[in-house]
Amino acid sequence: MKMLINVPETVVADALRGLAAAHPELTVDVENQVVLRRDVPVEGQVALVSGGGSGHEPLHAGFVGPGMLSAACAGAIFTSPVPDQMVRAAAAVDSGAGVLFVVKNYTGDVLNFEMAAELAEDEGVQIAKVLVDDDVAVTDSLYTAGRRGTGATLFVEKIAGAAAQEGAPLERVEAIARRVNERSRSFGVALSACTTPAKGSPTFDLPEGELELGIGIHGEPGRERRPMMTSGEIADVAVDAVLEDLRPKGPVLALVNGMGATPLLELYGFNAEVHRVLGERGVPVARTLVGNYVTSLDMAGCSVTLCEADEELLRLWDAPVSTPALRWGR
Repeated sequence: MKMLINVPETVVADALRGLAAAHPELTVDVENQVVLRRDVPVEGQVALVSGGGSGHEPLHAGFVGPGMLSAACAGAIFTSPVPDQMVRAAAAVDSGAGVLFVVKNYTGDVLNFEMAAELAEDEGVQIAKVLVDDDVAVTDSLYTAGRRGTGATLFVEKIAGAAAQEGAPLERVEAIARRVNERSRSFGVALSACTTPAKGSPTFDLPEGELELGIGIHGEPGRERRPMMTSGEIADVAVDAVLEDLRPKGPVLALVNGMGATPLLELYGFNAEVHRVLGERGVPVARTLVGNYVTSLDMAGCSVTLCEADEELLRLWDAPVSTPALRWGR
């Protein structure tokens, strides 16, 4: 496979150096693989820290900035960051108002963030945690006990980040983050496997003419394989899987997400089908976001995330945000 890299061993560091060059409003510690808002700590403001394995960009470093994350920790490709990174980030961003850890439900992330929380609290930092587990496709997988954390991570980081930006106390920011997660569900589809720089070949075998329904963001197995389907047929399956579990009683936020190699031409066409299905099912859409946000390197495919939104969550979603990957209202 051809890749725009130097050597696999420096892929993450090289990307962080490029992030720093493109975004001087961030402080990028390349050696420790921690990305910070340049203005942290912000007096009286709860800080949000997240992170995970690299390869899912712009998640998480692309969401660092006013109205969203205070810091992000980057692990190796598809590998959790280590507790020292999280402790370093928490200490750098804490203003005394406390820090919320946003953790995707993958075993390595859960264990390392748990250890980091204990270490940070030993150093006098008040820590709260929210676990994102929105994927409806499978209950357990290669990397998780319980549901995987996927697209709802964006909703949690944006909405909880807006609450923190407004000056809400830690208990309130944590409660809002948990509410977003509880009201969110996702379902993903792979049209091709992804390729890690170290391996240099597809991470799993997906025969020509087939797709995998319910795939995870690391290439974990989904529910089933089927012959290739049309965009409309995929939307029927994905949206119905989400609605069967979520059963929203009001309008939803919709994220139509690419897995890294799916062009916007296809994603917008797929979004039209998602809206069609939601309309046929009587589910109003309050806001829609389309693009590659929670990715899996060069995987072709998509995911749908829906969040049942009340008035407060919509207001916080619409609040200003200024990050490399998400920016409006400023």
